[in-house]
Amino acid sequence: MEMVWPRIVDLVMRGEVRISEHGYDELSQDGLLAREIIVGVQNGRVVEEYPDYPKGPCVLVLQRDENGNPVHVVWGISRNAASPAVLVTAYRPDARLWSEDWTRRRTK
Repeated sequence: MEMVWPRIVDLVMRGEVRISEHGYDELSQDGLLAREIIVGVQNGRVVEEYPDYPKGPCVLVLQRDENGNPVHVVWGISRNAASPAVLVTAYRPDARLWSEDWTRRRTK
């Protein structure tokens, strides 16, 4: 299976990006700017991969806002499409649900 994350980074760097309606809503709700998420994509770290997601392969990525605070971003590529990279959602992770490094879900 081809790695989805390098493809997404390449698409974003070429300006081939679409933000989903849900993505815009979530960015706004958490006071995040699309620009800072797009600019920060190169420094993203994959947390989880969803290669078989019904709408197309996607990944949960840890990124940082312009103040260095953690942001989880779900990036994907629509099924049967080569472009664009889709910013599905972005949110500030809850410390009660995630490990201190924001990369592992806490067990209940």
